[in-house]
Amino acid sequence: MTEIQLNKVLKAYGDVEVIHGIDLHVNSGQFVVFVGPSGCGKSTLLRIIAGLENVTGGEVVIDGAVVNNVTASERGLAMVFQSYALYPHMTVAENMGFGLKMTGSDPKFVRERVQRAAEILHLEQLLERKPKQLSGGQRQRVAIGRAIVREPKVFLFDEPLSNLDAELRVRMRLEIAKLHNDLGATMIYVTHDQVEAMTLADKIVVLRAGRIEQAGAPLDLYADPDNLFVAGFIGSPKMNFLAGTVGESANGESGIALTEFDGATAKVPVSGTLKPGTEVLLGIRPEHFTSQGTAAIETRIEVIEDLGGVSYGYSGADTDNPLTIALEEGHGIRPGQSFKARFDPARAMLFDPQSERRIR
Repeated sequence: MTEIQLNKVLKAYGDVEVIHGIDLHVNSGQFVVFVGPSGCGKSTLLRIIAGLENVTGGEVVIDGAVVNNVTASERGLAMVFQSYALYPHMTVAENMGFGLKMTGSDPKFVRERVQRAAEILHLEQLLERKPKQLSGGQRQRVAIGRAIVREPKVFLFDEPLSNLDAELRVRMRLEIAKLHNDLGATMIYVTHDQVEAMTLADKIVVLRAGRIEQAGAPLDLYADPDNLFVAGFIGSPKMNFLAGTVGESANGESGIALTEFDGATAKVPVSGTLKPGTEVLLGIRPEHFTSQGTAAIETRIEVIEDLGGVSYGYSGADTDNPLTIALEEGHGIRPGQSFKARFDPARAMLFDPQSERRIR
């Protein structure tokens, strides 16, 4: 298995710097997911690791060796793209074994590797089919199988599920997770979908504008985000952010008066003393609203999404920042109805609206 180290990695196109001195350590056998909005640099970073992009500065280290000047073909990595990139005139078996064939491998050896990969991905019955005879999910499995056949040091996935429908995405997520468990290989996966990141990763790297905002285990990022961006990006639906002003502090708690809710207050735990009058943003996740909460805000529910196992109520649905509330089973609320939403202040988080940093 393989470790990867990025040391002060920079990437610029002309005068435009798009990756800004990234430091990152990927442990052997780890499943790391790069996640962030479009244009944040996640695919560029993956291509740098693969050797498809040259670094402007810094080092890419694989198993202790600097590989800045090593070509992609010599790095021993395999990449699975959003596009399946299968040869339409070849069978599944031929597509999967093509890379080994081009290196002059013995045909018997190629067949054995292809058969082993097909068993892992449940493709045994499809080996003689052409790509046009396959579903989208089957084609993606063939593309993954082509990577498995090479037995690479590291698997690199660049948004591999983006072309699939919702049901297939869920199924393929499970298959990729099982593949990692079975192979124990180091994997790096790029996506803009934070649900994919949360369900697949051992470690999530949240990127914004070519910088790492925070990296850590999925539930650690969910429960303990460092800043406003990570708090809003990790979690679905996203965290609510309510403008407020600090009141009096006592016993390790600060009273926060919520600006948009008639001065409703919530006593939020903080490690230090906040100056009264300081403006803050109070973050509370939709699922942390509960009838047992000691803090309450009065709002009007305009839209309700009943999803079967859970329902969400939305207030200010026509704004850029609607309030989202997970409603309890049997809530009996109808659109247009006023509602007293309660939450536990201990589950709330405070953020500085200027620096966007977490206030702990």
